[in-house]
Amino acid sequence: MSRRRRIAPVLAARRHRSATVLMGIVVLLLAAAWTAHHAVVAFKFDARTSSQLTIVWAVLFLVFILQTFMYHLERVPKLTPRTARQLADKHVAILVPVYNEDPGLLKKGLESFLNQTRMPDSVHIVDDGSKNSDYADVRAWWAQAARQAKVATTWQRVPNGGKRHAQAHAVRVSPDAQIYITCDSDSCFAPSAVEQILIPFIRPRVQAVAGIVVALNIRANLLVRITDLWFVVCQLVDRSGQSAVGAVMVNSGPLAAYRAEIIRDNLGSYLNETFRGRPVMFSDDSLLTLYAQSRGLTVQQPSAICFTAMPEKWSHFSRMYLRWMRGSTIRSIWRARYLPVNRPAYWLHAMRWLQMILTQMVTVWILIVQPVVFGNVPPATMLAIPFLIGYAQGLRYLSIIRSDERIRYQFATWLMMPLAIIMAWTHLRFLRWYGIFTCGRTGWGTRQNGAEVSLDAADAAPAPAVIPYVKSVDPMDESTLQIPQIRQQSVSPY
Repeated sequence: MSRRRRIAPVLAARRHRSATVLMGIVVLLLAAAWTAHHAVVAFKFDARTSSQLTIVWAVLFLVFILQTFMYHLERVPKLTPRTARQLADKHVAILVPVYNEDPGLLKKGLESFLNQTRMPDSVHIVDDGSKNSDYADVRAWWAQAARQAKVATTWQRVPNGGKRHAQAHAVRVSPDAQIYITCDSDSCFAPSAVEQILIPFIRPRVQAVAGIVVALNIRANLLVRITDLWFVVCQLVDRSGQSAVGAVMVNSGPLAAYRAEIIRDNLGSYLNETFRGRPVMFSDDSLLTLYAQSRGLTVQQPSAICFTAMPEKWSHFSRMYLRWMRGSTIRSIWRARYLPVNRPAYWLHAMRWLQMILTQMVTVWILIVQPVVFGNVPPATMLAIPFLIGYAQGLRYLSIIRSDERIRYQFATWLMMPLAIIMAWTHLRFLRWYGIFTCGRTGWGTRQNGAEVSLDAADAAPAPAVIPYVKSVDPMDESTLQIPQIRQQSVSPY
């Protein structure tokens, strides 16, 4: 367990669009293009190798330009009086699965639900058989706070069955919900998160909306800062490009929203997904996103922001990323199998694999084959290309304004982009390929021995104990659930 620290009691964030950031991106991309041209000219190849590599470079360049063009096309819908009236009548339920979470982080997240500009109609917490706490104090405080805020709530403690089963218990006790917001037990919503994530649903074709996730424990250490930089940039580059065509492929676990029927209609297959005969217990957000893609558009709302605890140790971070890569591999197989070829998500998925394979080939050829086999050492200017491109895309990190960070600290984090790139090209690349080849290992891998990130107890002291107000629940029988589409074999939870 990590050392404890204080985090500001009120967390808020907003996104802004800046012409300065846009111009900085353009300038850095032009510098990267010039550097690439200079490096290719200076690099001595034979005629055949040069022509072959030119084709690969051209394909990578076109893919990169398309990606850059797409993420600048993302349009963020605004809240208008008419939109607010149309969304006001929708029953919004938040699903909160809890397993071995730090009580302080759990309480902080629940508090954020009651500080929303648009209050949720109900919040449903499911303690999935936690071993480190029964959360009695937090539960008592929450029952009183939710009642005072007039937010309907349930709190269940069930035998451990995994995150998906915990979410299912919450779904079964919220039959009136029209929009489900999924989150993690350490999610802390910015005050306008619920209001903002609902706005895209004004379009009937939108089935799921992803929020933006930033690090709650940003000041913990260097690893958290680099992770936050890398993660935020990925959301505002890769996912923004996907959102521009309504094809977000993976929603964020800490904050995402779905039309209720997406989850209800697929609950059976969601609980019973298997891969190579084994139950799949991770990659739940990407599976829900895949269900949504089969019915309509999946988009991102960059103005809906959530704070979450990022890993503070390399071991924790590596297990988390390895789980993501294994889940990503399984989900890629499902996309290729189930997504229609006329959907943008199908081709974006194919383009991502093409880009990854070509990038790996070019890297091995330039840094290993050419120097070792042919004695051609690449010019030093070639090493500057990924850093210039990274700095250009990383400027979007500065578009998120946080209440707990001064802009100069965010700028200092942006300057660490070379560290994030080195991490991505070494440690993360190894974990990516290792995850691809070991995707049959479907266990969760983290939080088995308790919370790995904690909040200062002084910041999380619960209110005096009161008699809890918790709605009693009779779980529905599994046999009453509809089981459509993907994987219908019953499995036992891990």
